[in-house]
Amino acid sequence: MLLHSRLRPLPRRQHQQQPPCPSSAPPPDFQDDEIEEESPEDLFTSFLPHLFPDDAPSFHGDPGQQLLYSSPRYGNLEIMVPSYPNQSEKRTEEIAAGQARPDGQVNQVEEGRKLFAHFLWSAAMVVAEGVEKADVLDSAGQLDPDIAMWLAKGHSVLELGAGAGLPSVVCSLAQASQVTITDHPSSPALSGAITFNIDHNIRPSALPTVSMQPHEWGTLQSDPWAVAAKGTYSRIIAADCYWMRSQHENLARTMLWFLAPGGKVWVVAGFHTGRLIVAGFFETAVALGLEIERIHERDLNSVTEDGQEVRRDWVPVREGEGPENRKRWCVVALLKRKGE
Repeated sequence: MLLHSRLRPLPRRQHQQQPPCPSSAPPPDFQDDEIEEESPEDLFTSFLPHLFPDDAPSFHGDPGQQLLYSSPRYGNLEIMVPSYPNQSEKRTEEIAAGQARPDGQVNQVEEGRKLFAHFLWSAAMVVAEGVEKADVLDSAGQLDPDIAMWLAKGHSVLELGAGAGLPSVVCSLAQASQVTITDHPSSPALSGAITFNIDHNIRPSALPTVSMQPHEWGTLQSDPWAVAAKGTYSRIIAADCYWMRSQHENLARTMLWFLAPGGKVWVVAGFHTGRLIVAGFFETAVALGLEIERIHERDLNSVTEDGQEVRRDWVPVREGEGPENRKRWCVVALLKRKGE
């Protein structure tokens, strides 16, 4: 099954606005919302990967939309895409909210939009799929190292820049010992979507091990939660978090801060913002003390005859690569602390 074919839009709800919902508050109640019929546009969108197999989408869903993710192991998961920051039925209000403030202060709505949390990214689906099949034995009763790298069972898991948090949901279902879902404090994902996705897909008995935490990369010693959680995570997820060069150092330092002894970092990144930007992150990470244990490129739009991934070697520069071809590939890497 192609990765993108796992998703389909659910019928839209008339009330898409998500009220602020801190982790300590009860989840939003959507039971009384009226369900609209599935639109022709939604149906058409769900078939785009089949109609145009050379055009791999980097992200999926509309802000505030609910998607059905079909997991071959855990069944259908209902995933809410975070709303667009300050989402309003009046487009003029949205535009006004994004205007620069006359007093020169940072516009929090605009900053929230720059995070691009209001989509479900393909890189998140790559992590989820890997975790789903990580402990499946081959015909000889052994674990394939390329698959076993995704093992979440028994591990403490931290997701950075989580957005909708699909990988974290799947890690919890895969019996991770602890899962912490984080995003920037201004991210719209913290205003209901993550809470919805936890409560609609994870059994109540597992909820004490799953938590949501606002966190800004690089703010480590000044964040009481970060100080308490230093060195406690044996698996860290960072899927499509690399388009801002200015944050590469903060992101790598954050990985090192939270990484437990012997821990690993799952890195997945599409090339939609350019291969050189992704390559720049690896250079920064290595310079700061991380080491690349495994790395390859994966074709998101095709599989082999026996249903396996299509892979090729990672290269920081690929001659003759155009934007169209670049979109269908992503890089998958396993990082660890240097010398471990």
